[in-house]
Amino acid sequence: MKYESVICFETHVALNTRSKLFCSCPVEYGALPNTHICPVCTGQPGVLPVLNKKAVEYGILTGLALNCSINQKSGFARKNYFYPDLPKGYQITQYESPLCENGYLEISDGNNCTLPVGIKRIHLEEDAGKMVHTLDDADSAEPSYVDYNRSGISLLEIVADHTRNPIQTLDQAHTYLTTLQQILRYIGISDCSIEKGQFRCDVNVSLRPEGSKQFGNRTEIKNMTSFKFILKAVEYEIKRQTQILVSGKQVKQETRWFDEDKKITRLLRTKEDAPDYRYFPEPDLPDILIDPDFISNIKTTVPELPDEKRNRFMDQYHLTQDEAILLTRDKDISDFFEACVPGCKDHKKLTRWIIKDLFTLLNETSQNLKDSSLSPEQFAVLINNISQGTITEKTGRSVLKEIFETGESPDALIKRKNLKSIQDSALLEKLCSQVITDNQEAAEKIRQGNTKPLNYLVGQVMKKTSGKADPGSVRRLIQDKLKAL
Repeated sequence: MKYESVICFETHVALNTRSKLFCSCPVEYGALPNTHICPVCTGQPGVLPVLNKKAVEYGILTGLALNCSINQKSGFARKNYFYPDLPKGYQITQYESPLCENGYLEISDGNNCTLPVGIKRIHLEEDAGKMVHTLDDADSAEPSYVDYNRSGISLLEIVADHTRNPIQTLDQAHTYLTTLQQILRYIGISDCSIEKGQFRCDVNVSLRPEGSKQFGNRTEIKNMTSFKFILKAVEYEIKRQTQILVSGKQVKQETRWFDEDKKITRLLRTKEDAPDYRYFPEPDLPDILIDPDFISNIKTTVPELPDEKRNRFMDQYHLTQDEAILLTRDKDISDFFEACVPGCKDHKKLTRWIIKDLFTLLNETSQNLKDSSLSPEQFAVLINNISQGTITEKTGRSVLKEIFETGESPDALIKRKNLKSIQDSALLEKLCSQVITDNQEAAEKIRQGNTKPLNYLVGQVMKKTSGKADPGSVRRLIQDKLKAL
C-alpha cells in the first residue's frame, strides 16, 4: 500500500510591538536577562492584564493579508500547564474565539499551478519565558536558568488547515514557510528572524493511504530552529511513520523533538489534546469587540503583497519572471529598486547590478540593505555612469564597494581617483595596433579562426590602460584591425 503525507504548520510569530501583550514592559532582543519584567508578566498575585491595541491591529492586518474573515467578537482563555518558564502556571491565549478564521495562502504546488493552503485560524497569545541550559564543568552538573524577558511578548499563532488543500510534499512545505515569512515581513508586523526566535514552527505530520480522505494519527514536532531542520525532521518523520504502517502497527499520537546531530525525531511526551490543558475563559480580560470601521481602516493599510508586486514589475519594467521574483523576495530590495528607477533610465542594467553585484556585496559583508550607507540615489548615479560609458563595469564594481563602505558620492569618487574611461579613440587604436604587433603569433591564430587568443589581446590593452578602456570597444577595434590586415 502506498501512503501520502499530510503536513500542517502551527507558526508562532513575535510581533513588532514596542511593549508586551498585557503590560508596558519594553520588547528588546538581546537585553540582559530579567531586566524587562514586571509583576504582570511574571504572574505576581493581584495583577491585572491590559491588552495591547497594536497587537490586535497587527493580528487583523495579518488576517486580511491571508484572506481570513475577521471575527468582530473574540476572547481570551487560560491554557493551563506547568513549566518553569511559565510563571503564572497558565498561558493567556485565544481558544474558542480567535481573532481571524478561514483564510488561505496561495503557494506554488511545484507543477506550475497554485495551491491555496487553508488557514484555519489566527489568534493572539503571550509568549513564555526562555530556559537557558548550561554545563558547569566544576561539578559536571547542568544548572538551568530562566530569563523572563520574553515572557508576555505578543505572539501571533497562524494555524494551517489540514482539511483544506493540505501540504503534502517537502517542496510545498518549504514554499509555504518562505511565502508566509515573506508576506509577514512585507506587511511589517514582524522581522520574522528565526535566529531571534521571532518565527517559530511546530509541525504536525500524519500519513494516510493514497487517495484516502481519512486522516491518520499525527505526531507533532516541537521547537524547530531553522527551515533546514524543519524539512529534515518532516522527511525523517514520514519515513518513520511509513515503516510503522508497513509493519502493520499504528502510529501513536505524540509530541516529538528533532535531534539535530543525528537528524532523527525523538519522543518528548505523549500528545496532549485540548482537554489536557483545561481551557476556560480568561476572567481578567473582557471580550474584544471590533467595529467594522476599525477593520476597514486597517484594510487600507495592507501594502502591495509580493505576488502583486512581482506581476507589476514584469509589466511595468519589462523584467523576466526570475528577475521579478529575485527583486521582490525582500521588501527592502524591491523598495530600493523602485527608489532607483526615477534616476536611472536603464532598468535592465539596474536590475542586473542589484541581483548580481549588490546581492554579492551584501552576502560578503553580512549586511542588510537598510543598515548600509548605500542610498538609491547613489546607486542610480553609479548605474548611469556605467551605462553612459563614463566608467567601465570593472571600475564600477570597485566604485560600488567603496561607496557601500563610505557613503561617498560616485561622481566625487570617480573624479577624485580619476577613474573615467578612456574616450580617446585615436589612443585606443594606437594601443590595439601596438598589442597586435607585439603578439603576432596570437594575431595569426585569430586570423585562422581560433578566437581564444582574442581575450588575451583584449587583456593586454586593458592592462596598458589600467582597466580604463571599455573592453567591448577594445574587442571590436582589435577584430576590425585583424580583418583589415
